[in-house]
Amino acid sequence: MNRFCIACALLLAACGVSKDDGFTGNDGGGGGDGGGGEFADAGEPEVCSKMDILFVIDDSGSMSEEQSNLGQNFPRFISVLDNFMADGGLLDYRIAITTTGRDVDYTLDPNMGLPFPLPIPPIPMSEDGDNGVMRKECGMTERWIDRTDSNVSSTFSCVADVGIGGPTLEMPLYTTQLALGDRMNDGTNSGFLREDSLLAVVILTDEDDCSRTDNGFTIVSDRCGSSNPDFLPPSNTIDFLDSLTGARGRWATAVIAGPSSCTSSFGDASHAENLQQFVAETGENAVFSSICDGDLTTALADAVGTFDAACRGLDPID
Repeated sequence: MNRFCIACALLLAACGVSKDDGFTGNDGGGGGDGGGGEFADAGEPEVCSKMDILFVIDDSGSMSEEQSNLGQNFPRFISVLDNFMADGGLLDYRIAITTTGRDVDYTLDPNMGLPFPLPIPPIPMSEDGDNGVMRKECGMTERWIDRTDSNVSSTFSCVADVGIGGPTLEMPLYTTQLALGDRMNDGTNSGFLREDSLLAVVILTDEDDCSRTDNGFTIVSDRCGSSNPDFLPPSNTIDFLDSLTGARGRWATAVIAGPSSCTSSFGDASHAENLQQFVAETGENAVFSSICDGDLTTALADAVGTFDAACRGLDPID
């Protein structure tokens, strides 16, 4: 949710004023921006046989339509995985969901981005997030959904409806690290990762990444800015995933966000500059798709195509 919009809403309040069924995508190339051909049927046996997929979904106040569309399109996504031939057999996949927020205390400067000062003092903010905890809801017995579970699509659609009450500071890159690092180490998410699997991360947000680890800071701009040393650079998460899996070729990512500031049937999206940098620096096992298409069919196809290519070229375990 755009922080500048928050300041605008506060100003208005102070003044007394009361917001096809075809799946298309790329051919599995990484580092792109979406587009391409139709989903391919399961083809030759793959190199990998297992895939651990983490969805990191924005749960801020502007994401209701996107979450609903994700749930509607997911059955086609899972249908492809169900028919995916991997190393001579069907792909053994599991899917988990967390959100983009963490517990954070900060101060919001109402004057951010405005050419004139407002007669409103800085506003203290305290927000609670999932902190990388994988959601266990809708009848799930583990913090992930296995291929062999019943009603995989309907369970995912239910859990993916993460709500819109999460923090307005979206930190998908850092919460990815929390989910696969801290929450593994403290036992909360333990058991999800398998050493011989391809790790795949899908990020869905209409804002840029504003990852940082501190508290008590002041937000003075509606943009995080990759040059601001207070924010974690995308390379921090790339290094984490390289170390976690043992090699760049053992993980892949698909980011669905704003390629620019844009508007669609989902509403407004901000330019996700930091997330674009994350995809570009990751390389061939990453793809950036536009949330501004107003439908997630292409983006989910881009994700599966990229994960398919990564599976075919999976680096061996040392």
